[in-house]
Amino acid sequence: MKKFLKLSLVALLMIALVSFAGCAKKEEQKVYKVGTEPTFPPFEMTDEKTGEIIGFDIDLIKAIAEDQGLKIEIVNLGFDGLIPAVQSGNIDIVASGMSITEDRQKEVDFSEAYIDAGLAIAVAGNNEGIKGKDDLQGKTVAVQIGTTGANKAQELKDAGIIKEIKTFNTVDVVMLELINGGVEAVINDKPVTEAFIAKQPGKIKIVGEVLESDSYGFAVKKDNKELLDKINAGLKKAIESGKYAEIQKTYFN
Repeated sequence: MKKFLKLSLVALLMIALVSFAGCAKKEEQKVYKVGTEPTFPPFEMTDEKTGEIIGFDIDLIKAIAEDQGLKIEIVNLGFDGLIPAVQSGNIDIVASGMSITEDRQKEVDFSEAYIDAGLAIAVAGNNEGIKGKDDLQGKTVAVQIGTTGANKAQELKDAGIIKEIKTFNTVDVVMLELINGGVEAVINDKPVTEAFIAKQPGKIKIVGEVLESDSYGFAVKKDNKELLDKINAGLKKAIESGKYAEIQKTYFN
């Protein structure tokens, strides 16, 4: 009887140890930090009621993470700090309406493009003097720091078209500067500008043709192939399953 009790006790201890090890393993699951700058509607923004960061990019990366069994945490960062943060390992993924450019590809690796956008010129709703790029001659333009819009504005300034560039940390401040008359135009991603127009009809309008096309991708640290492959696989699955279209319908009319 003593021998039986001893064996039973050993068996129970082993079961307990295995259960504990299983729990510990679950608790140790890596949390992937996803960096975003939430003033870029409809891609990323803050819900006014809940304070939660929401948007097309956020829902899409969550769908990808769920499909691939990844646990993620959304982190609020300034746009110009996103690439340094992923390079240093402070975050694992950038999901922030980031355009895939040659210069950025030297610093990070991008997923497959998940949406096509384009740069557009926006002016105040009552501005009749600026109809397109050629009318920016001698004008002051606002942009968000670190964006392709900022790069395009600099290119136009170097070409002797734009007189002055005002740079701000977030797009909402850029648009406010335009509405308040602090600048005569804004160069920014077209779908984001359209989101601000929808929110404040009549105060902002887009003029002229799209300046250049833009494709967004999720970014990871250079040579992090394992994570990049999971993101691409999850993105493919989201598109094939109809989840991508469902998310798109939520944020775009």
